[in-house]
Amino acid sequence: MKAQIIDGKSIAARVREEVREEVAALEPRDRPPGLAVILVGDDPASQVYVRSKGKACEEAGIHSITETLPASVSESQLLERIAQLNRDETFHGILVQLPLPKHINTETIIESITPEKDVDCFHPFNVGRLAMGAPIFEPATPAGIMELLKRQNISPVGKHAVIVGRSNIVGKPLANLLMQKHPHANAVVTVAHSAVGDISRFTRQADILVAAIGQPELIRGDMVKEGAVVIDVGVNRVEAPNPKGYRLVGDVAFEEAAEKAGYITPVPGGVGPMTIAMLLKNTMKAYRLQMG
Repeated sequence: MKAQIIDGKSIAARVREEVREEVAALEPRDRPPGLAVILVGDDPASQVYVRSKGKACEEAGIHSITETLPASVSESQLLERIAQLNRDETFHGILVQLPLPKHINTETIIESITPEKDVDCFHPFNVGRLAMGAPIFEPATPAGIMELLKRQNISPVGKHAVIVGRSNIVGKPLANLLMQKHPHANAVVTVAHSAVGDISRFTRQADILVAAIGQPELIRGDMVKEGAVVIDVGVNRVEAPNPKGYRLVGDVAFEEAAEKAGYITPVPGGVGPMTIAMLLKNTMKAYRLQMG
């Protein structure tokens, strides 16, 4: 292995400590930042993620609640609860954990959150601001990727960034962030996806390769340019002969890619920890905006 590991866990810890220090520096008389999380149903992965968010908020000094609603909750009931939180000055950020049950329209729910409290940056208003290069918030996972590059002193300026995957959560917003005329962005961006056929003809050109397509170890070593920066967003379960019966792998075949890459993120311990860290930063930003 020749690639340098980008340690997302340690970088995320630094970001979280910075948020904790910012909260600690507030005047004692000030209301603390608040984040309300709504979890609908009992999806195990969502439960784990929501617990992690709650613990991170507690450690940072952010007031946080998690409301767990039954999977049978109606769309109108969920909308009413969001409306109450929109009016509640105790909470500066509102996050509805996805996915939602099929009988609830995800877009309707996202659009019901007031943009100033949309710390996930999913509301069309915030997505539009992001596309214009004037974001209020940046989506947590793409923002985490940009932070990893910045803190690893990897400049995207003038580089060819190839993103494999076009989701609204990672691929599209990350493309917007990378292409902005900004000292820590300004890349030439290609978004490759399932309609391409042979994705390798794009990945081999990438100075910065981001895999976010949700297919275990799709990106093999021979698909990586020598010396490239490889950012693996994928988290996939594959069968394994261990007590759990599975292991976690990314969208990149790590051992193969590490032989070619200059830098690479591991799974787990790469992009994942950054998502919660950047959510805390967004909550703090929402607090600052709402408190003037």
